[in-house]
Amino acid sequence: MLQFLPEFLTIALIHLLAVASPGPDFAVVLRQALSQSRRNALLTAVGVGLGILVHVTYSLLGIGLLIQQSIFLFNILKVVGALYLTWIALQCLRSKPGSIQVGNGSTSRQSGAKAFRLGFLTNALNPKATLFFVSVFSLMISPDTPTGVQVFYGVYMALATGLWFSIVALFFTLPRVRRAFGRFGHWLDRIMGGLLLALAGRLALSAATGTETAP
Repeated sequence: MLQFLPEFLTIALIHLLAVASPGPDFAVVLRQALSQSRRNALLTAVGVGLGILVHVTYSLLGIGLLIQQSIFLFNILKVVGALYLTWIALQCLRSKPGSIQVGNGSTSRQSGAKAFRLGFLTNALNPKATLFFVSVFSLMISPDTPTGVQVFYGVYMALATGLWFSIVALFFTLPRVRRAFGRFGHWLDRIMGGLLLALAGRLALSAATGTETAP
C-alpha cells in the first residue's frame, strides 16, 4: 500500500484545492447554513459528499470517459445541470426581507430528506465534477493501480468533501455568525441566487456552443 502513497497524496492535494474553491456546492451549503437548521445544513453537506460517489462509480466503470468524449451526452449533462441550478437560483432570487430567519433554524420547514437531496443532486449533476473525476481517474491514477485502491481514493474524496462542507455548515450555523448576517440575510440569498444563475448560464452557453466552461 505504501507504494501508492505518493499517488494518493497528489490526488488528496488536488481534491483539496478543488473542493475548497467556490462553486455550486459551497453556495448551496452556505445558504442552507444561514437559512435552515444546523441538522439540515449538515444533511446537505453529507448529500454533497455522497454525490461524489456517483462520479466515482461511473469513472471506475469507464462511463465517465464515454460521457466526456461524447459531445451529445456531455451537453445533455450540462443542460440538466443548468436547469437544476436555475431552479435553485430562482428560489434564492425570490427571497424577501424577513423570509430568511437567520439565526433561528428552528423555524425551518424543510425536511431532512429534501435537505439531503439538495446537496446530493447539486454535486451529482455538476458537469465540472464530471470533468474533475474523469481527469483524476484517467490521467492521474496509474493503470496499474488496483481497483480496490482506486475505490479507496473515491471513498476518501467523498468523505473529505462531506467533512469539509460539514465544517462550513457548522461554522455558518454558529449563533454569532448567523446574527452577523441577520440584517441582510435576504440580500445574501439573492447574491447566492445570482451566482448560481450565472453558473447555470455558463453551463447552458457551453452546451449551446460546444465549448468547455472555465474552471
